[in-house]
Amino acid sequence: MILKIFPSNKKLKFIHGLLLITVSLIFLPFIIEESFGRSWLRIFDYTLIYVLLALGLNIVVGFAGLLDLGYIAFFAVGAYSWAILASPQFDIHLSFLIILPISFLTAGFFGVLLGAPTLRLRGDYLAIVTLGFGEIIRIFLNNLDHPVNVTNGPVGINMIDPVMIGAFSFNNKIEIFGIQLTNLHFYYYLLVICVILVIIICQRLENSSIGRAWVAIREDEVAAEAMGINTRNVKLLAFAMGASFGGVSGAIFSSFQGFVSPESFILIESIMVLCMVVLGGMGHIYGVVLGAFILVILPEIIRSAAAPVQESIFGFVLIDPESLRMILFGLALILVMLYRPKGLWNK
Repeated sequence: MILKIFPSNKKLKFIHGLLLITVSLIFLPFIIEESFGRSWLRIFDYTLIYVLLALGLNIVVGFAGLLDLGYIAFFAVGAYSWAILASPQFDIHLSFLIILPISFLTAGFFGVLLGAPTLRLRGDYLAIVTLGFGEIIRIFLNNLDHPVNVTNGPVGINMIDPVMIGAFSFNNKIEIFGIQLTNLHFYYYLLVICVILVIIICQRLENSSIGRAWVAIREDEVAAEAMGINTRNVKLLAFAMGASFGGVSGAIFSSFQGFVSPESFILIESIMVLCMVVLGGMGHIYGVVLGAFILVILPEIIRSAAAPVQESIFGFVLIDPESLRMILFGLALILVMLYRPKGLWNK
């Protein structure tokens, strides 16, 4: 009876580890802000948005093996869903708890819309069609300012409402025990909760019969179909689930930034998210998270350090920091593909 009352060593280690991670996540934004400045806390918030995007794309590319080059379109759908339903554009100001499910479902619907006509396509042909879909959405948003002005065209939508929980706005500032909390802290905690929920959902999906069906399709679609797997429905579900997570991240991005325009959803953003999945390790949830952190934070470190390092060595800036950032970024990707073709943290 005594042994049953007290938890085992494994349970104690799990509880201690969970408490340590929880405390670390709570105090992490304050450590970042004090050590590196508020701008780096903003970068960290954007990194978490990209983590959500990468986790969503990992379902499509990593689990199901469907090459999607237009994934940023679902990000745009979620962002504009929030912008239209919570801004002066139509003078609609719905609650955060209403808009987020709408963004989730709308992006999922567009995922099915993309998946339905591409069920028989594979490899390069699927990549080309998804790339075209991403560009169609961007051009559509860019031109949907007449005859009825829905998206405000290339000008974009501004004055977007922040997240509101009851009467409390994320744009408010509060002070607790002498510590000031701003919108950067509130969005950080919201994004951490969303990332944790999405990771749990992805793990449950991966270990379910649906996840095994996705892996079977990725390895050999013909064999999977011969074994009785309904490849049509399973592929559509992969597109819908991946797109839905992209829609959620887009909605939070829209409220966090307070402004959206079609220029935020160009092709290079889709390529960047795909690189996060490939770099971290396709199909590995935590590898994808690692890939997102590396590809968002590392280039920013290079950009901020490039000019001072060059001035200390040469006495002047030899290469523009932005150009140097992209050169080193490309070189790093080439080296990873040569020496770690399955990703930095594969399964």
